Amino acid sequence: MKTRIILALFLCIAASGRPQTTATTDANWPQFRGPNAAGVSANANLPDKWSATENVAWKTDLPGRSWSSPIVWGGRVFLTAVVNLGQSETPKKGLYLGGNRPESPKSEHLWKVICLDLATGKLLWEKTVHQGVPQTPIHLKSSYGAETPVTDGRRVYALFGNRGVFALTLEGEEVWSKRIEPRKTRYGWGTAASPVLHDGRLFIVNDNDDKSELFALDAKTGKELWRLDRDEKSNWVTPFVWDNGRRIELITPGSGAVRSYDLDGKPLWSLSGMSGIAIPTPQAGDGLLFVSSGYVGDKLRPLYAIRPGARGDITLQPDKTSNEFIAWSNPTAGPYNPSPLFYDGRLYVLYDRGLVSCFDAKTGQVLYDRQIIPKGLAFTSSPWAAKGKVFCLNEDGVCFVLGSGDKFEMLHTNALAEDDMCLATPALVGDRLLIRTAARLYCIQSKGQSH
Repeated sequence: MKTRIILALFLCIAASGRPQTTATTDANWPQFRGPNAAGVSANANLPDKWSATENVAWKTDLPGRSWSSPIVWGGRVFLTAVVNLGQSETPKKGLYLGGNRPESPKSEHLWKVICLDLATGKLLWEKTVHQGVPQTPIHLKSSYGAETPVTDGRRVYALFGNRGVFALTLEGEEVWSKRIEPRKTRYGWGTAASPVLHDGRLFIVNDNDDKSELFALDAKTGKELWRLDRDEKSNWVTPFVWDNGRRIELITPGSGAVRSYDLDGKPLWSLSGMSGIAIPTPQAGDGLLFVSSGYVGDKLRPLYAIRPGARGDITLQPDKTSNEFIAWSNPTAGPYNPSPLFYDGRLYVLYDRGLVSCFDAKTGQVLYDRQIIPKGLAFTSSPWAAKGKVFCLNEDGVCFVLGSGDKFEMLHTNALAEDDMCLATPALVGDRLLIRTAARLYCIQSKGQSH
């Protein structure tokens, strides 16, 4: 039971996605892990060395505590934040027991969307979209602002689980909102699955212990387009839009099954055989879809590579690792919190306890397995890649920079201030890196690159 309760906590942090995997040099970063949810940049000027003072273009203190990632459009940075007007308990770093808080706080909270200038970090506007007392609890280590917003360049869409979804103009004017009924989550850990956008539709997964659902909204008006019940309990996975060349699929991992739908909600295929908690966002690359779950309390912690074109139930037969639509699988390779990273033909998996594995993306061949990141400790943020390097940011604000390739190679580390706590996944915006900590947002930019 100890392992069961052990910390399926950081759950409330991770994901948002759109399909393909091409690296980007763009100055826009519209969702969690950026274009196509890939977490990859091809910008040659993106910094790979920094500290709390070195290569810091600016840093801006943020109100409240939230673990959503920053997003960027048109030179503006958008974030969510939830401010407790009463006393907040300080979260702890690392893997630990005792973080469940079964009672909701009694104090007033402010649910906010914030806009900063990318060039200077100056506050452009701040909008309180709701004020009230939370109706559901969260784990000590999580926040009421765990979901990453998403933008299409016309509006910013901010989802606050168990509260609602809010659409704002880029100038901060509310366009529409839709209430979400509060529901119980496992052990009161809270919510985290971010919304995703595709072709004018906003897709939201709401897995919980009362009534799990998947629904689509018209991004312009907020009108509900369709809604489906899900045979799931609490999970924390953002859906993923997979454009595989044959069709566009909405991928929704869960602990009961991975399910694929077309954009009108029609079921396409399903895959059973996940761990008891699903958190990581899928990835796509080399013509394959990579889906995983790795709850630390389970023996089955799978990683699957799925081919396009599947129909019906594609669950593996006992003792099999592949079939017509599963190119390869590994029953114990799945990560718990950090999402996998596809980069240059390889799939990198970062584990919460400071281990990293690398696989040949096409074949599943293990290139290296669970190499120890020295003094890495706890990881919740998802890794990213640029300039032939893989970056792994731990909760202490230390980023471990690895060489990409078939062999494990530690290059160097970058450390922020000792009081920084990092659970949010950074944004890669042109030649800038945006790192959100518990207290502030850093803009990292190499000297000589600022304008």
